[in-house]
Amino acid sequence: MSKRIINPYSVRDDYNCFGCSPDNPIGLHLTFREENDEIVSDWTPGPDFAGWINVLHGGIQATLMDEIASWYVFTKLNTAGVTRQMDVKYRKAVLISDGPITLRASLKEVNRSLATFAVKLFSKGELRAEATIVYYLYSSEDAQQKFFYPGSDAFYSQT
Repeated sequence: MSKRIINPYSVRDDYNCFGCSPDNPIGLHLTFREENDEIVSDWTPGPDFAGWINVLHGGIQATLMDEIASWYVFTKLNTAGVTRQMDVKYRKAVLISDGPITLRASLKEVNRSLATFAVKLFSKGELRAEATIVYYLYSSEDAQQKFFYPGSDAFYSQT
């Protein structure tokens, strides 16, 4: 079952995240949904994100995988966090002309204030890149005060 995730930060005037702000003119404009124990996103690369002719830049791929892990933190771990470590494995080129890609993030483990995620990037149904990402998790007080974290309920429609 799929559950749409809304972006509660999009109403803030000072919000301009490269990964997920719908109003950042040069951003990725990612949206997310929850599917069972995973956070999922579909995104269509454009030519502005090329690293080589018709190839999605590896740094953009890493950014996509990092961003979806942060949304796992927001929605399923009920806090905010920052990337501590990221290990990316590029398996095969992602061609921009192949159209939409799918990202899938799942939790591997939480150990005190560190959460480890497995993120996979698929193009045309084939695994093209994957990452193990470790996030530092903030206390709920710090998440609310320093990062304006609204609580996990704010990411889901109440209707």
